[in-house]
Amino acid sequence: MFNFANYCDALLIFDALSRLLSLKNNKIMKRLIISLLLIIYLLPLRAVEGMLIPTLLGAFEDEMQAMGMRISAKDIFDANNASIKDAIMHFGGGCTSEIVSPKGLLLTNHHCGYSQINSHSTLENNILKHGFWASNLREELPNEGLTATRMVNVVDVTSQVLEGTDDLNGPALQQKIQTNIAKLKAEATKGTHFEADIKPFDFGNSYFLLVKETFYDVRLVGTPPNTVGKFGGDTDNWVWPRHTGDFAVFRIYADADNKPSPFSENNQPYAPLHHLPIGLKDKKEGDFTMVFGFPGLTEQHTISSELDYIIRILRPAQIRMRDLSLGEINRGMRASELTTLQYASKQARIANAWKKWIGQIDGLKRADAITVKEDYENNYQETANGDNDWKERYGQAIPELRSLATTYQNADFAYNMFIEYTYVGAEFFGHIRKFYKAFSEATEQELTTLGDDLIKSAEAFYKNYDPNIDRAIFEKQTAYYISVLDKELIPNNLANGDIQSIAETIFTKSAFTDLNRFKKLVKNLGKKTPKLLEKDPGYQLFSSIENTFYEKVLGDVRTYFALKNNWMKTYVAGKFEMFPDDRHWSDANSTLRVSYGQLEGSFPRDGMQYLPYTTMEGIMEKYNTGQDDFELLPRFIELYEKKDYRGYDQDGELWICFTGSNHTTGGNSGSPVINGEGHLMGLNFDRSWESTMSDYMFDASRCRNITVDIRYVLWMIEVYGEAGHLIEEMTLIRD
Repeated sequence: MFNFANYCDALLIFDALSRLLSLKNNKIMKRLIISLLLIIYLLPLRAVEGMLIPTLLGAFEDEMQAMGMRISAKDIFDANNASIKDAIMHFGGGCTSEIVSPKGLLLTNHHCGYSQINSHSTLENNILKHGFWASNLREELPNEGLTATRMVNVVDVTSQVLEGTDDLNGPALQQKIQTNIAKLKAEATKGTHFEADIKPFDFGNSYFLLVKETFYDVRLVGTPPNTVGKFGGDTDNWVWPRHTGDFAVFRIYADADNKPSPFSENNQPYAPLHHLPIGLKDKKEGDFTMVFGFPGLTEQHTISSELDYIIRILRPAQIRMRDLSLGEINRGMRASELTTLQYASKQARIANAWKKWIGQIDGLKRADAITVKEDYENNYQETANGDNDWKERYGQAIPELRSLATTYQNADFAYNMFIEYTYVGAEFFGHIRKFYKAFSEATEQELTTLGDDLIKSAEAFYKNYDPNIDRAIFEKQTAYYISVLDKELIPNNLANGDIQSIAETIFTKSAFTDLNRFKKLVKNLGKKTPKLLEKDPGYQLFSSIENTFYEKVLGDVRTYFALKNNWMKTYVAGKFEMFPDDRHWSDANSTLRVSYGQLEGSFPRDGMQYLPYTTMEGIMEKYNTGQDDFELLPRFIELYEKKDYRGYDQDGELWICFTGSNHTTGGNSGSPVINGEGHLMGLNFDRSWESTMSDYMFDASRCRNITVDIRYVLWMIEVYGEAGHLIEEMTLIRD
């Protein structure tokens, strides 16, 4: 398989052979050279692994342009002038979005705006089910707490952060680093309304300053119905072929000076430095694709022994915990529209990682990831041992990391099970945690008003809470939790009790499973409250679980993470120094990144080929199966039968989704997929099931990101949503 990293060398060979061909008269030589030229010419341009820091794109510009990019690295990221980066927004801190009009119109994924869409839905006005399109600015819906953040600048400040640390170690080293960081952040934001953060990259081998501008007034403008935005449901999640219209429309508002402001009726649509033009020209396999967004987390350097534990032990247990909760939630949602409104957002959040993990295990096994990792590590070790200086600095990294993974496996497993059980499982645990944090941190004066705030918060909690579902989740997860943890890590009242009896007491007597009982608890907060809590069965159980975790697990986990981070820093530094010709990139950490590849399908396994795009016909084929996840509303069917595509079709077909060979992960949801001219092609929203392995190991032959085609998005807005006024705001490029 052709390695695109050597593509420029191939071009040089192509040129040399062309010159040679012009000099030779021998017919056999001519045929041989022509064959070589054709082989080189026809070699496929492959995906490039990595999520690149945009300030470093200059080093990759030639490679990107050879793949079909027609713009420059400066057009993508320029700290001193408007560039594409000014249209890319971190949406809600967990997704990506892009500005597509001079009036701050924002596109992101439907699933990224799902909680906001759900919060505006009622049984009487269920916009989650039927969709919503604001016909003017006054109808756009505010969303408390929702933010959109622009990256103003990204600067390598490694030398400044580490200044004066050469002779320091331990706490003194960390204190000096933090002092340097605080100074740099203050200098970067002085006299501005910007914020600054400094993040370590490559386990502390480098540091980057991130200057940001955050907007606090982001309003919902439009959303397709759930049958479009979540078409395919859990059945299609992480699966190709895909037909999901995973998009939603928001708008950023700013004050009279075009600066961030909390929600105000006086705010005006934000005027961005740059907005993305919409590319409507026909697409074809091999087109250049660039994803620009905020990927969340990758762990490419994970050592083989740790990855083996993740595949064999950790992921199966996490999947089982979510199997149990999803079974109860899905059953309730099928039975009631009210329950669907209550649990739709929660179900989607839980199910997303659940199905991803299933595909991740399968992909890593198919790629024989453990063997690949072991081979790399063995080569690393041999290389280090071949040089006395390298041996001294890097020779112990792999043995130490392997030893740590084995030594602290039980602690890491208990930590992750605690997260699944008390943060993702039964919701009353989280209700207790939130209450206790607020109560324990409040001053005596604040207690007088805290009760009202807690009741207001509780009313919102119980609005979307079904105690019968929560009890069923608690009972099933508790039985499994007890069965997989070491006995000394389970509190006595849980290990020795009858689960159903414990559940009966909690769900009939605890203040944290019923709104009226909770109101009684917080009515007179004060010195007597701790004694009341000690008698509450829900709090008693939560407290015993949390205390056991803090006493017997957390210390070991913190030690493990600290030791592992130190050795990972050494391990990665060794990669940089001993293998300078390898393509190195920093793990994703929710900072602005670029990945590039091309529009293409794949051959994920023997006998199977994935075509690179899907069409409207596939939606109807799935609808005709009668499965619940493929439901459509009557209006959609009517429009399909009319086949009025308004010029958004390609050769008579309306493309729905397409795949590309871009390296993406969580956080890239909603990221713009941009063509070679810098125009928006679509919105990234998923990966194929085989691709979920890319968080640990990227395979260019099978890893594919999934994008909803921008032409389908515009068709849904203009034709289905009858919101053509939004299209008029955009810059459409048809050639």
